[in-house]
Amino acid sequence: MKEPLIDVRAWRQFVAVAEELHFGRASIRLHMTQPPLTQAIAQMERSLGVMLFDRTRRRVALTPAGEALLPDVRDFLERAQALPVRARAAAAGEVGRVRLAFVSTIGFERLPEWVRDFRVLCPQVSLELVEATGDVQRALFSRGELDAGLMLHSPGFAPPELARLAVAEEPLVLALPASHPLALAPRLDLPEVLAEPLVIFPRRIVPSLHDAVFALYHAAGRVPVVAQEAIQMQTIVNLVWGGLGVAWVPESVTQFRREGVVYRGADAFGPAPAKARAKAAKSPAEPLLPVCETSLVWPAALNNPALARFIDFVRERSMAA
Repeated sequence: MKEPLIDVRAWRQFVAVAEELHFGRASIRLHMTQPPLTQAIAQMERSLGVMLFDRTRRRVALTPAGEALLPDVRDFLERAQALPVRARAAAAGEVGRVRLAFVSTIGFERLPEWVRDFRVLCPQVSLELVEATGDVQRALFSRGELDAGLMLHSPGFAPPELARLAVAEEPLVLALPASHPLALAPRLDLPEVLAEPLVIFPRRIVPSLHDAVFALYHAAGRVPVVAQEAIQMQTIVNLVWGGLGVAWVPESVTQFRREGVVYRGADAFGPAPAKARAKAAKSPAEPLLPVCETSLVWPAALNNPALARFIDFVRERSMAA
């Protein structure tokens, strides 16, 4: 049996009578005459199949059913009154949900700060975070299970099917065991480093960055000797500590302080090989070591006001950085 629908006005009338326990005073409060109010309450009771009031010529009292219902109706009316305000807040992106995936590198510093400050700015927007590599994020997007993602890639190589906002750019640095002879060398010879076993992420995780690392070896006439693959940057650094090889990691990973691991940047290297120097001469602005970029990405059809607000927030933070 389908339950009867009773409009908000009828519930307001019920509350007025329940609080006044007098149809005359309740009708004055509601700015109406008494007979229509009496008829409305009687109609409500018929629709519910439940008596809400005991009526005599001298008194009006709530039945146990009416008394049990009163707190819920008050709560319902309070929430109904707030609906227009909430609707406007949702349209302005002040209320809602953003399902956000992120790569581990952005999680070392920027993301925690952004999440903290955005929650202060928009406390009624729920940020649902999940750590996921780029390939996993693209699968989540394709299934409609993600609103936005922070992806790592080579500059300009964000997924073309997604809108994007570049939020960070950083060079790769070399991670090597502290016990390795190269760890304390005043200057590093790039060909010597490239001869070392390599710990690297699988190509499917970040194809453009994987290719950029391999291009560094090929430009020097080397073929990378991959000793081990790992997905998470922290795992890669731990494998370097274990002596499996050296690794090229984003500079932000240096905030992951692993005792027994040393990080060396481009300034630690001596002159580049002839092929690399010739290439640099044609493009003087091109760095010796590959550069990686982190982008905030989202579906091109942006129909989530809360997400739009988060994008604007990240854009402002990125410009100020």
